[in-house]
Amino acid sequence: MLGIVFDGKKLALIDDLVGPDSGPGEVEIAIQASGVCHSDLSVVNGTIDFPKPVVLGHEGAGIVSRVGQAVTTLAIGDHVALATLGQCGACSACDSGRPTMCRDTFGKRPTPFRVKGTPYHNFANLSTFAERIVVKANQAIRIPKDIPFASAALIGCGVLTGAGAVFNRAKVKPGESVAVIGAGGIGLNVIQAARISGANPILVVDTNRDKEALARQMGATDFIDPRAEGDAVAAVKARTGGFGVNHVFECVGAKRLMEDAIKMADWNGNVVLIGVAPPDTKVEFLPLGLLLDVTIMGCRYGTSKPQTDVKRVCELYQAGRYELDALVSKRYPLADFEHLIEDMEAGRIARGVLDMPGAHA
Repeated sequence: MLGIVFDGKKLALIDDLVGPDSGPGEVEIAIQASGVCHSDLSVVNGTIDFPKPVVLGHEGAGIVSRVGQAVTTLAIGDHVALATLGQCGACSACDSGRPTMCRDTFGKRPTPFRVKGTPYHNFANLSTFAERIVVKANQAIRIPKDIPFASAALIGCGVLTGAGAVFNRAKVKPGESVAVIGAGGIGLNVIQAARISGANPILVVDTNRDKEALARQMGATDFIDPRAEGDAVAAVKARTGGFGVNHVFECVGAKRLMEDAIKMADWNGNVVLIGVAPPDTKVEFLPLGLLLDVTIMGCRYGTSKPQTDVKRVCELYQAGRYELDALVSKRYPLADFEHLIEDMEAGRIARGVLDMPGAHA
């Protein structure tokens, strides 16, 4: 089958990728569309130290093509969005409703794929850059068939990560103020989740003015370009009476931006760090600035419960309250993945989506 692989030196589209058969508690998915996230590129550029060779991709949607023994929640032909979270469903974290804290699959590096007999690693429990993959049944969440696959593909990573940071981690309340640093694939979902939560104002900080229109469509009340205003922290405080905001979401993973995020928080404010920084990044801040109940939060995968949160996003989408289609900047044939990456790195798109050959609309 076709798949995009990384051997440690370059990305390549190959046609002789071999995947596993579905076992008990697993389902096989015919991938229809896959988003391309910065985390995929972070493996390629070394920001994420992941073993190679590997089949990348972790934002996907598809059709159930085979069902393993003991699976009762899905049937062949179901449309599904895929969650990267490979929760076991049986540990104390899963049992208490905190699946993002499940240690059973976290950090494991299985090699379910083969290329000419050579084992290839799975990425983020998915590897959606392959035509067919096998996942745990609890990673495949049934979605309404009227949701386009290209839009649904983004739910399992960018949407759950961004929206979950607002709904589940920070728990933003109506009338609270929000600053979002970075209006990319994650930031856009933070923005619209903040809008749905009733936040006001929603201040977006980004140096790319081409992102302003979409950020405002998602719910931004103001767009701050640090290159034009000089000091992003001062600009945020100037728009909030000099105090700062109740919640700051850093969606880039850059040292300077994380340090700025901490300075943007008001008393009793939350700073949620979502962006993935290089592993040796050290953030500097003055502890005195935290004494007024400022909280710095990490956030893994939007602190999400995929089975519940994917359903909620789909319901909001069908009600016209959550934008999914607008998140898809452009669709590309699988063979045109290099063009997608060029557009992504140049800042021309928020999220590009790869369509599998022969995929349904």
